[in-house]
Amino acid sequence: MQEAPVVLVTGSARRLGRAMALDLARHGWHVAVHYRSGADEAQETISALRALGVQAHAFRADLAVEAECEALLPAVQAAFGRVDAVVNNAALFELDQVDSFSYAAMDRHWRANTAPAIVLARALHAAVLARGAHARGAVVNLLDQKLWNPNPDHLSYTLSKAALQCATTLLAQALAPRVRVCAVAPGLTLGSDMIDASQLAALQAATPLQRGVTPDDVARTVRFLLENQAVTGSTVLVDAGSHLAPAARDFAFLATHHPGPTP
Repeated sequence: MQEAPVVLVTGSARRLGRAMALDLARHGWHVAVHYRSGADEAQETISALRALGVQAHAFRADLAVEAECEALLPAVQAAFGRVDAVVNNAALFELDQVDSFSYAAMDRHWRANTAPAIVLARALHAAVLARGAHARGAVVNLLDQKLWNPNPDHLSYTLSKAALQCATTLLAQALAPRVRVCAVAPGLTLGSDMIDASQLAALQAATPLQRGVTPDDVARTVRFLLENQAVTGSTVLVDAGSHLAPAARDFAFLATHHPGPTP
C-alpha cells in the first residue's frame, strides 16, 4: 500500500492557505501547517485537518529569517518521515508606490515572498533525492494576476512576485526531473482591511466572467498541479478573467472609487 503524501503549505493557518490545506487533506494528503503568528488559528486548522482523518502538525517560522526558513522543511520531514510537496503561499503585501519605494520595502518583500520559495524548493529537492531513485516531488508557488494586469500600486510586492514567477521557471529547469515546479496566479479572492464584503462582491461581479474567485477554485488548481506528473514550469491564472480587463489601479483603489458593480 502506497504511503500518503505529505505537503507543507506555508501560511496555512488561515485564509487561502487554510483552504488549500483542507482541500488537500480531503484528498488524502497529510499536511504540515506553517505559520508565523497566530498559533491559535494554526491549532484550529490542525484540528480541522485531523478531523478529516489525516496527519497534521503545526510549524512556526519567520520565513524572512534565513536560518528559520532553512530549518523548516527538515523539521517537517522529521515529524512526518517524508515530504512530497511544498505550496509557497505565505506572503507580505504592503502598499508602496514609486514615490514611497525604499530599499527596505523591497528587501522585506524579497525576503518574505521570493527567497523562501527558493530555499524550500531546494530543501525539498534534497529530501527527494535522499529517498531514492523513484521519489518525486512538486512545488506550487502562489503568484498574483497583477503580473498580467500591471499597475504601479504595491510596487515592491509586485516586483517580488515577478521575481517569484521567474524563479518558478528557473527552479523547474534546475530541479527536473525529480521535482516539478509550477505556479498559480489567483485573482481577487478574499476581502481585506481595504475591501469589505460589499466591495468584494462588486469587484468580482465586474470581472469578464461576472463571478468571483473562491478559495476552493484556487485550492483545486493547486492540487491539480501537485498531482499531475506531466506539468512543470507552468503558471495557471485563476482570476475569472481579470487579466483580460486592464485596470489602472489595484483592486483596493477600485473598491474605494467604484463601490458598485460595473454595468
